[in-house]
Amino acid sequence: MFENFKVFETELAGRPLVVETGKIAQLANGACLVRYGETVVNVAVTASAKPRDGIDFFPLSVDFEEKLYAVGKIPGSFLKREGRPSEKAILASRVIDRPVRPLFPKDMRNDVAIVATVMSVDPDCSPEITAMIGTSIAISISDIPWNGPISAVSVGLIDGKPVINPTEAQREVSQMAVTVASTDSRIAMIEAGANIVSDDDMYAGIMAGHEANQAVIEFIKGIKAEIGKDKFTYPSNEPDEEMFEAVKEFAIDDIRIALDTDDKLVRDERLKPIYEKVHEKFDEIYPECEAKIDECLYKTQKFVVRRWLLDEQKRVDGRKMDEIRPLASEVSILPRTHGSGLFTRGQTQVLTTVTLGPVSDRQLLDGIDGEEFKRYMHHYNFPSYSVGETKPSRGPGRREIGHGALAERALLPVIPSEVEFPYALRLVSEVVSSNGSTSQGSVCGSTLALMDAGVPIKAPVAGISCGLITEGDRWMTMVDIQGLEDFFGDMDFKVAGTHEGITAIQMDLKISGLTPEMVKEALEKTHKARIYILDEIMLKAIPEPRKDLSKYAPKMLSTTVPVDKIREVIGSGGKVIQKISAECGVKIDIEDDGKCFICGTDIDNCRRALDIVNLIANDPEVGAIFNGVVTRIMEFGAFVEIAPGKEGLVHISHLDVKRTEKVTDVVNIGDQVMVKVLPIDDKGRLNLSRREALIEVEGLVPENTLSERPARPQRREGGYNNRDNNRRRNYNNNN
Repeated sequence: MFENFKVFETELAGRPLVVETGKIAQLANGACLVRYGETVVNVAVTASAKPRDGIDFFPLSVDFEEKLYAVGKIPGSFLKREGRPSEKAILASRVIDRPVRPLFPKDMRNDVAIVATVMSVDPDCSPEITAMIGTSIAISISDIPWNGPISAVSVGLIDGKPVINPTEAQREVSQMAVTVASTDSRIAMIEAGANIVSDDDMYAGIMAGHEANQAVIEFIKGIKAEIGKDKFTYPSNEPDEEMFEAVKEFAIDDIRIALDTDDKLVRDERLKPIYEKVHEKFDEIYPECEAKIDECLYKTQKFVVRRWLLDEQKRVDGRKMDEIRPLASEVSILPRTHGSGLFTRGQTQVLTTVTLGPVSDRQLLDGIDGEEFKRYMHHYNFPSYSVGETKPSRGPGRREIGHGALAERALLPVIPSEVEFPYALRLVSEVVSSNGSTSQGSVCGSTLALMDAGVPIKAPVAGISCGLITEGDRWMTMVDIQGLEDFFGDMDFKVAGTHEGITAIQMDLKISGLTPEMVKEALEKTHKARIYILDEIMLKAIPEPRKDLSKYAPKMLSTTVPVDKIREVIGSGGKVIQKISAECGVKIDIEDDGKCFICGTDIDNCRRALDIVNLIANDPEVGAIFNGVVTRIMEFGAFVEIAPGKEGLVHISHLDVKRTEKVTDVVNIGDQVMVKVLPIDDKGRLNLSRREALIEVEGLVPENTLSERPARPQRREGGYNNRDNNRRRNYNNNN
């Protein structure tokens, strides 16, 4: 039945990597089922038969589909099926897209769709890495033109040594998580998060990943040689050389003048009449080729910018190659937010706000990995006005989600633990003006906002990008690229970190890959730049986190409740915890492991609630004095509640400094009384004394009532006499 069914096997990081083809998704242009350990991902790639009209880009879509059955979960939504992609699925799609996109022909306009469906997950074998390898295999064996293959691995850092594709247990102790994709000669993509590691350790990890990729690439080449299809031909969208040379000769002098400014608005205004002038001349010469004429103008601009950089070491705004645009930092921009920071680099501006909330405000996750909650959230917004465009807002796209995740990853290593700072944190970076590297601007703005909010971060973090121009064997890098250098250049190498080391990297390429020398130089240049930004700009605006939180921020206290006492703190049907919350005007959250968080607007009320919780969860200290409320009256004494759900007995002999004949002669239900804690009896019951409290606090002198008191039966040691015990036992049994 499956005549073309093939199985190919190898090993990766000590675990079996098995590829099956010719059995599943046979109608796709290319497909494979990849098994890595017990992780299984099906990858299918398809291409349209004809190019799409009226577009000036290659229409590639990549979808990483998480199926919850892969981890034995039923979706938590009302519909009980997977809905929109999770944030992690979108990030995985972007990671797959970035290394494969530059290897497609730039003049192809056929739609290409890559779908990686995660069907089974082994926690020790990353489904993202499995999907990237499967994508490379599926495209390689298909008939779609592509200059691959690639391979990808994850690199950890344990005990100072790189570890390829670390297991789940190893990831828990790893100091970094770096995804490295490679061709057979160059590094095609880097995506990294790190716990403040040195540039040298990061470089060593990247090189280790690049080396590990080579064996997999040879494995893929073998599969392609055996079953790969012939690549189809397609109509090129590239304008012919004659048209390009004619447009370039006509417009190049005007374009040089237009581009020679550091102001994006001025540049755009200068280019408008050039476009009109070119179309007026060439639309009749090349009818129905408006899009190709625009492509010629784009290529002419690219030619000018690249020639300036490579031949004259000239940047469009006149800066040196290692020079950063003018910088500015401000904090406390918004008076009612819990913290805010505005970071400006040239015409790029990012305003970040911090909102603090109780830990219960953390985000609930429903995905295929083991993470269930996210306490620190970072969102990034890129409105159209930031680039001078006019279009409606339709929520965050994949780019916005990716940039927000990058900033989140960069700052996560310096966020204090839940024990140190028991808050949920939401940061929102609003890009109010954009002319290059807004993601790194959001890293800087977020650090400012966190310090302004009084969050005790471990160290400030700054981010910067590095660009690249290549031509044959010639290449050069430049720091802090602006929009044009990003559009017409070959790389956007973003690095964020502290004084001590790197916390995040994201590398976007438009060429097939980087040499090790290019990676090393980019790391060196971004290191110097981020130190300058930290010391000369950010720390001069706010040198350290504020000592106090904003008066508008919720106040938070925490404690740990013994697990066997959680029920007492919560009470039947939540009555106890609800009563504490209502009386103190706070919100109380208790987790299964006993962690208790108290949140309110008034710190004194929070402390009061904390004292009550601790009182319920722990036996009160002998000798402590409380104001309580009488809740029940018995013949042998009165029960007094000193905290919600926490009551003890004041025996009749301890109600007053003088002899008491009847309990109601001294107290009644609802009375507020002062009591002192007596030693716990042999049955673990709480005993209280109003008599001892009056003697200690008010200095009353007890009457010598012992000689006047009629003889009673002998008391049991440490407890009440038999009659009192019997009455108390009968009451408890009946109630």
